[in-house]
Amino acid sequence: MSTQPSPPRSADQPVVRGLVLVAAMAAVMWIVEIADQIDNGRLERHGIVPRSTDGLEGVAFAPFLHAGWDHLIGNTLPFLVLGAAIALGGAARVALVTVIVAVVGGLGTWLVAPADTVHIGASGLVFGFAAYLIARGFFSGRFVQIGLGLVVVAIWGATLLNGLAPADGISWQGHLFGAVGGVLAAWVLDRRRPTRTPAPPDPFATSLSRGL
Repeated sequence: MSTQPSPPRSADQPVVRGLVLVAAMAAVMWIVEIADQIDNGRLERHGIVPRSTDGLEGVAFAPFLHAGWDHLIGNTLPFLVLGAAIALGGAARVALVTVIVAVVGGLGTWLVAPADTVHIGASGLVFGFAAYLIARGFFSGRFVQIGLGLVVVAIWGATLLNGLAPADGISWQGHLFGAVGGVLAAWVLDRRRPTRTPAPPDPFATSLSRGL
């Protein structure tokens, strides 16, 4: 009796699920921008408005809102590339990094950015993803991750530094706190935990058990 080997279920692989999650988030950004264009840009008011109670909703919505096609296109490629690198750790890793970066970056922007401004765009996530990939190698001590972090620095290092410089029309606060969120995510998810050494045997208990 012979049996046919079952085909590999690629959809169940963590890396594939991670890549699908990254692609799905990018797709949502494009769908939202199409809707925003149809609605004459009215969706953009749901971005982060510093120190406004209503503006807190932007912590969740701002990464998916963009000020036109150029803004969206400029964020999509690095989001996909950096997100794909994180997706090598699976969908759960992508989700956790994204949530930490979005919350830290969004709340930081809400707290310190100038009042009566609206902050939108996925660039905070992009900066957070890049900072995560750079920082996690130092926390984990893994040479592969350190090497990947150095590649990120070589490709995007200058862009990252320029994005942190204060400039009109640029949410450098979102970039800065997004990067802080990325470093925090690396510390939470990838730092080496101290290994517990087993306690030395109690000689009294050992001798007692032998006697019994």
